[in-house]
Amino acid sequence: MGLLTQLLTLPLAPVRGTVWVLDQVLLTAEREYYDPAPVRAELAALERQLLDGSIGPDEFDSREDELLDRLEWLEAHRQRLRTDS
Repeated sequence: MGLLTQLLTLPLAPVRGTVWVLDQVLLTAEREYYDPAPVRAELAALERQLLDGSIGPDEFDSREDELLDRLEWLEAHRQRLRTDS
């Protein structure tokens, strides 16, 4: 029956291929969006700017709080994914 099913659904092959590609794009986009590495790199760059004198302590504190909140949110999201699996 597998061969017959494949023959009958052959006209749908381009649709299945497109759906697969879209799924892969979505998975890659989600992986990149929820990756904490860019936020950590931004925190390191922010600290370098503070040490260089490019930004003041007030601006550093404000931006650092935003980035740490983002990291906390990402970690909470990762925990939810582990719990749901």
